[in-house]
Amino acid sequence: MKKVLIAMSGGVDSSATAVLLRKQGYECDGATLALCGNDVADARAVSEKLGMKFFVFEESQRFACSVMDKFVSEYCAGRTPNPCIDCNRELKFGAFLDRALEMGYDYIATGHYARVDYDEVSGLYRLLRGRDRGKDQSYVLYQLTQRQLSHLLLPVGEFDKPQIRAEAAEAGLPNADKKDSQDICFIPDGDYYRFLCEYGNVHAPEGNFVDRDGKVLGRHRGLIGYTTGQRKGLGVSGGRPLYVISKNAADNTVLLGDNAELFASTLLASRVNWILGEPTGEVHCTAKTRYSQKECECVVMPLGDGTVRVKFSEPQRAITAGQAVVFYDGEIVLGGGTIEKTL
Repeated sequence: MKKVLIAMSGGVDSSATAVLLRKQGYECDGATLALCGNDVADARAVSEKLGMKFFVFEESQRFACSVMDKFVSEYCAGRTPNPCIDCNRELKFGAFLDRALEMGYDYIATGHYARVDYDEVSGLYRLLRGRDRGKDQSYVLYQLTQRQLSHLLLPVGEFDKPQIRAEAAEAGLPNADKKDSQDICFIPDGDYYRFLCEYGNVHAPEGNFVDRDGKVLGRHRGLIGYTTGQRKGLGVSGGRPLYVISKNAADNTVLLGDNAELFASTLLASRVNWILGEPTGEVHCTAKTRYSQKECECVVMPLGDGTVRVKFSEPQRAITAGQAVVFYDGEIVLGGGTIEKTL
């Protein structure tokens, strides 16, 4: 019987993962990564309810260095990072997988709404979208490698949310109706600015809001307080709706403009991961630059050194440096990278 260590957050998705895998005949145990003072009580309760062993892996220092500190440094550089992607790469599918394999487990499993399969023709593992497109989380998993995919089970990806809650309820789990978490785990109140100032000890000097011609439109409270596409909270009256177009860390300015100025057709991305191997030429596929965005047809041109140029068939709104661009071929996730800038 194959042994699986389930990454349990205390939420219903990871809990239902245990129920589903046990039904499939796997020997399951649970574990939680102790990252930033997160409560492990619910995960422990579910493990006890299902008669599974339960472990807590202390990884708060690594989490702080690899995720929280990077979040701070990226914001200070004028970018808008996605810490969940960094956490997946470094912790959930890095440290957690390494520990599981050292302990003799064959697989790890998470409650992500995505799927893994093995392609007999190519001899490669593939990352697929979740069956429920409304809950699909493949966007934040684009950095998975062949090694990681070969040891990963994602049973939740075959179902929609109501089915998952029903599985949890049928098993008598205490968190079957628990609400989904929406915020970044280390900023539960959503106040990024306060976190950056207090945790990161960031001094955010005021600077100028400017337009394309360099005209000063007002004063901003510090680059860390803004992100591309933002309209509310600017405190600038320009006689028309104004949006954050970009941030310039070099001269501490925030460029404002009309909604139309937020659209671009081409971007440059770095640190690209190709799940099925790097292509030798341009790739015609679809891509999206935000988690909740609908993907658009594009052409991806590898430029070497892990960078690519992506040209969309239609202009995309608010392409943001630091966010991810993820590539798809139908149900298959080809890979993705970190957005550097628009071209």
